[in-house]
Amino acid sequence: MEEPPLFDNLFLGAGAMKAGTTWLYAVLERHPDLFFTLEKEIHYFSHCYGSRQMLSARKRLENARNRYLQFNPEVAQPNAVRNRLHWTANYLDTPVDDLWYRNLFLFRNGQKYPCDFSNLYCLLPQDAWQRVLNITTNLRVLYTMRDPLKRLWSHVKFHLQITGQTDLLNTWGPEDYRRFIKLAHIRENGEYGEAVRRMRAALPPECVKFCFFEDIHADQRGFLAGLEDFLGIAHFDYPQDLLARRVNESIVHPMPDFFPEMVAEDTTRIIAELTDLGLTPPASWQNSQQH
Repeated sequence: MEEPPLFDNLFLGAGAMKAGTTWLYAVLERHPDLFFTLEKEIHYFSHCYGSRQMLSARKRLENARNRYLQFNPEVAQPNAVRNRLHWTANYLDTPVDDLWYRNLFLFRNGQKYPCDFSNLYCLLPQDAWQRVLNITTNLRVLYTMRDPLKRLWSHVKFHLQITGQTDLLNTWGPEDYRRFIKLAHIRENGEYGEAVRRMRAALPPECVKFCFFEDIHADQRGFLAGLEDFLGIAHFDYPQDLLARRVNESIVHPMPDFFPEMVAEDTTRIIAELTDLGLTPPASWQNSQQH
């Protein structure tokens, strides 16, 4: 007898780096039909199809010590702490396989969708998406994109920020930036056309929603209502202060005057690829190329 899929429903956020996925996570975790684990970015499928170090025993032990096992006894509730400990035990279990992944969502309590948001999922190959589809009865994927120029500059700043190298923003010249943005982990995040083609090749149209950062924030409530319709869940009244919150921002630093021209050929190509795929990037993308 054929084994049933591991998940009845599964919602994956696969937005490009610096394209609004952290804001979406912060907002959507309030929805009563959506269940997120202690870890926003599990990276499980990237672990399976990329670097196995991502969920190595050492990495998981570090995360458990530094993030999941910390709580304030003055305000913590015993049941919540117990659930956190149980979840961490599942996270530390072996082997790291599909059953391990499913067990991270065992504390779902009536919510329709287990949710997993990872910027790295937009880099998954076609066969990875086919595997995700096969383990799920009802899969939904959200892929968010942002103005290629602004996303790239934000990504550069953010990477230097988290690696403690922000001083380079003041000393790098054109060739330094050119070498850096050609690194695979920087360049691949902006190849929207490639990501769309891989998803479309593996996933039925009703499973994936493509959207743009600028459209999300031009009408936040309208976008969220459309996303809820895509998921087949009730509309939720999100607090306005939550929608207005800015999260995971890169440091403020002016873009070098030479930067737009340096990347103009690639950004123009990326916009053209999306248009050829039947998607309509915001008009502001074209305007930013003339920065």
